[in-house]
Amino acid sequence: MLHGVPCAVLFLETELYGQTFKLHHYGALYWIEQDALLLADVHLGKSAHFRKHGMAVPTQADDAEYDKLNELIALFQPSRLWFLGDLFHSYVNAEWHFFEQWVRMQEIDIVLVMGNHDVIARTQFEKLGIKTVDALHMGSLVLTHHPEEIPGKFNIAGHVHPSVSLRGAGKQRLKLACFFAKPTGMILAAFGDFTGTYVLKPQKTDTVFVIAGEEVVALKHS
Repeated sequence: MLHGVPCAVLFLETELYGQTFKLHHYGALYWIEQDALLLADVHLGKSAHFRKHGMAVPTQADDAEYDKLNELIALFQPSRLWFLGDLFHSYVNAEWHFFEQWVRMQEIDIVLVMGNHDVIARTQFEKLGIKTVDALHMGSLVLTHHPEEIPGKFNIAGHVHPSVSLRGAGKQRLKLACFFAKPTGMILAAFGDFTGTYVLKPQKTDTVFVIAGEEVVALKHS
């Protein structure tokens, strides 16, 4: 069984593989030594994609990700913003023009690690000044979209949209999105609001940081 331990509101600071990170309840990871904000699975344009296929998604949902992005940039004031894949959910649509406007207002270095949903041509991102890569190699840490086990390296990735299922004393169950850390790497929580989650079962060597409202809580095995 997993139990929570006290943490800071808004973000929790932790050390992984000799580096220091702040985990924010939006699913963002701020890497102190690199002054970089890391996000995975933003899936911009997904709500518009749903509406196109007849699903009743409110138009206000289109603004939520931008509001969160602006809030995080104001909070951490990073010099770098690294998206670990699945930044844009589909091909160019009306949402892309909002994204173009948002990018042009930014003054920080932006890199996109390409994900399986990033079907828009790299040249479209590069015209906006966004560098596109298949992986970011930062010393002993490697940033990818799909989680990988790389000998001698610590991998930070997305793709999975991780969550865990918690059981209370009254046998009630609660599913919470999380950051999921193994000895070989960490999977970031999905940033987008319409992504869904995939339940993972932690082993004793894993560390789980659940997102509980506006807190990030480190869990430990009993």
